[in-house]
Amino acid sequence: MIVLTRMDKQTMYLNPDHIISIEETPDTVITLFNGNHYIVIDRAVAIISRIVAFRSRIVRLANGAPDKKYLRRQRQNLFQSACVKHKPVCSDTRGTHDSIPFHSRDL
Repeated sequence: MIVLTRMDKQTMYLNPDHIISIEETPDTVITLFNGNHYIVIDRAVAIISRIVAFRSRIVRLANGAPDKKYLRRQRQNLFQSACVKHKPVCSDTRGTHDSIPFHSRDL
């Protein structure tokens, strides 16, 4: 959600995913996909920068990368130890259970 200021100085929060257009006449008019129009004090450039910051924050949080370097190192060590312990399956090491289909529809 982004913070906007209406003409009567009230603060409103708006989901930027619902915005269709932002028109900057003497006043800034925001049009939503449901047909609602909002007149706000904020300039279009400021609104766009808030939308970009909002979406970049979502992408950064969705990435799941740890902010601490020591946590990243622990995850890398865990991944590398799991890769070293994993033994690849070769054709000569396969057992008889490997020829049985996993699903009944694989018959």
